[in-house]
Amino acid sequence: MPVGAIGRTEWALRERVKELTCLYGIARATQPPGITPDEALQAIVELLPPAWQYPEIACARIVFDKQSYTTTGFETGIHRQAADIMVSGHRRGFVEVVYTQEVPVTSEPPFLEEERSLINMVAREIAILIERREAEETKEKLQEQLRHADRLATLGQLAAGVAHEINEPLANILGFAQLARKAFRLPNQTADDLEKIVKNCLFAREIIHELLTFARQMTPEMTRVKLNQVVTGGLYFLESRCAKAGIEVIRTLDPHLPEILADSSQLQQVIVNLVVNAVQAMPNGGKLTIETRTTGDRVLLIVQDTGSGMPENVLKNLFTPFFTTKDIDQGTGLGLAVVHGIISSHGGQIRVESKVGHGTRFEIQLPVSGPAGIHRGRDDS
Repeated sequence: MPVGAIGRTEWALRERVKELTCLYGIARATQPPGITPDEALQAIVELLPPAWQYPEIACARIVFDKQSYTTTGFETGIHRQAADIMVSGHRRGFVEVVYTQEVPVTSEPPFLEEERSLINMVAREIAILIERREAEETKEKLQEQLRHADRLATLGQLAAGVAHEINEPLANILGFAQLARKAFRLPNQTADDLEKIVKNCLFAREIIHELLTFARQMTPEMTRVKLNQVVTGGLYFLESRCAKAGIEVIRTLDPHLPEILADSSQLQQVIVNLVVNAVQAMPNGGKLTIETRTTGDRVLLIVQDTGSGMPENVLKNLFTPFFTTKDIDQGTGLGLAVVHGIISSHGGQIRVESKVGHGTRFEIQLPVSGPAGIHRGRDDS
């Protein structure tokens, strides 16, 4: 065999070893448990220049979701080779290797065919890595949602049982206290004490009502409802409170909103609870935006404030009964749990977005036709 042929064979073998070393390094870089995508992509980009024909003048960059990962001293080069990172059919970034100087004059182009295959393979490996990580994150979120739903269902059963057990003795206490107040010539102190008993019994009865609503024991009476009228009715009782607190109320109500099948009194309770929650989040004033609109076969109710916002640990427990970050005299922790129960009983969904210092946005989706299997009452007109 001629010397030239032997040299060519050794060179091709050496290049092949460099490619395999790169791919092996990528496989190892993505395996350590707990490694973040940022760490993995930075490790991968460092493996690229040594795998190319002229590593001494090569540098590399990976751009993914507008985030850049580069080798030390990366700069735009004379010759560039790149491959798109396609995740689930969408371009999310690219991988590129550049030569910062002219390559030696040879009969070969600056980049070899094998290097084209290699950079394409690297882009595919990155896409697989991202798809796997995102699938794991989605699975974890779904599992957490399932666990949360199970917890709410269990709490709902417990709440319904407790509410029913307490309701009867509470009604007796309230009845006897009201009778005692009618006694002739009661001492002032006794009358005051009886008044406190009645007041606290009524408060406890309201909590029981909210517990039963959360547990879906209070079956909604469905009628044809104009959501904009419900919003206006709910705000009527709260606008003076908002004005006093220095809160500007902005209404963006779709005039062409279709009627929906719903329980108007329960939806008004949803609006009141969300607005009160927003007001409490804006002790120094701000803006409260109420919006309605249509999307497909659903109507949207959006309540957004510019208040203090919520951290992640609070968002995770937002609809859990009796969970509250407020002072004792500011709420029972049932308001948002009741909202969740009402919307669920209407076949709707709630989405919450919040950022500390930037406010909170509640988006409620309600089906126009209402949930299946719910009693329909008279039509509102």
